[in-house]
Amino acid sequence: MKLVILSGLSGSGKSVALHTLEDLGYYCIDNLPLFLLKDLVLELRGRLDSAFASTAVGIDARANPDELSQLPALVCTALDQGIACQVLFLETQTEALIRRFSETRRKHPLTRGDRSLAEAIELERDLLEPIRRCADLCLDTTHTNVHELRDRVRGWAVGNASPKASILLQSFGFKHGVPQDVDFVFDVRCLPNPHWQSELKPLTGRDPQVVAFLETSPEVRRMRDDILAFFSDWIPRFETDGRSYLTIAIGCTGGQHRSVYMTETLRQHFEALGHEVMVRHRELS
Repeated sequence: MKLVILSGLSGSGKSVALHTLEDLGYYCIDNLPLFLLKDLVLELRGRLDSAFASTAVGIDARANPDELSQLPALVCTALDQGIACQVLFLETQTEALIRRFSETRRKHPLTRGDRSLAEAIELERDLLEPIRRCADLCLDTTHTNVHELRDRVRGWAVGNASPKASILLQSFGFKHGVPQDVDFVFDVRCLPNPHWQSELKPLTGRDPQVVAFLETSPEVRRMRDDILAFFSDWIPRFETDGRSYLTIAIGCTGGQHRSVYMTETLRQHFEALGHEVMVRHRELS
């Protein structure tokens, strides 16, 4: 029996995440009053039918603050009852949330006549902090579109059922900002840059000419081998510790050549080891 508690800031993508879990076969309940969660846990324990084998519950800040603070204890109760309970929390930077609410013209659930949208967002952030602290995974969706969020939630959920960690690899350009919701960031700006080769500049790290250029460099080969050696040593330990989802970002200056090449190299390595791998080339999309 599996129970996913999904929470997060309004506008961060909770509906998309819950629908994704539903597509994966989860029985989903949105905006369940927290005072009913304990009864649900007890009910799930006694259920033998497969329809509830995987259940997901959406919780938001409209719950009573005292009840929100008790959620970590409810998670422990679920675990004690033999239910594999995990908490997924979605968050987004305030500026991005304000922009999303302005674009969709939706009303934030905590806004009132004397409370601005920015104040409502910060109040919600404070109210949900107990859930965020006990989350198994926090996803920052500030720079994530709907399709990327679906893939990330799907990868996390599938990874929960897999003995090997599910891995998201992302290339990016430092000049466009460092991704916020990653476990590891590697900087490959010290490697030879194809950008300065006129015939390679318009290409990307997926093109054979760029791959050939980079693989002739001893520094590139050494960086690749060092990164692979690090993960060969530590991923099994993360898995032993219960980590089922890892995010790895590789950055160069513009996110076109070196980071893309290194990301594709890691993809081949992890896929050969049997990991489920998702790849995002942020600056190429």
